[in-house]
Amino acid sequence: MAGGRETGQYLTFQLGRDVFGVDIREVREIIQFVAPTPIPMTPDFILGVMNLRGEVVPVIDLARRFGLESTQVKRRSCTIVMEPREGGRLRHLGIIVDSVYEVRDVDAADIEPAPSFGADIRLDFIAGMARLDGRFVILLAADKALSFEEMVLLAEACAEGEG
Repeated sequence: MAGGRETGQYLTFQLGRDVFGVDIREVREIIQFVAPTPIPMTPDFILGVMNLRGEVVPVIDLARRFGLESTQVKRRSCTIVMEPREGGRLRHLGIIVDSVYEVRDVDAADIEPAPSFGADIRLDFIAGMARLDGRFVILLAADKALSFEEMVLLAEACAEGEG
């Protein structure tokens, strides 16, 4: 399940009451939270853009993307700069999270499919569930949860609704 690898490495982080993991190969860096520049007429989960060493990077509230309560920025809040591949193209995207924990090794055999009930987020956003230290970690399918194509469509629909 972990992309054909026996063991995968996942960056784990807190978002609301849940712990999530993303494939470390899709993480560019982790930075202290800096308020992004807002962009009008975008979905509520798109917070705006930030300047990352001369590159304009969109920033999203991952909790809002999942339909959850907005992330409340606190001292431990940070931005994970992701590099999800979509259609063979590499793009950068900042996601706001409550806190980052660590990088963990996860054996492919320890990854279970997401349950088809009781999930707070869309099932296609979940690559699987891993039990680490006695609790489940939701492993994200970054290509789905952070899909630029879908976010552009949502932004266009939002702009049309306000226009």
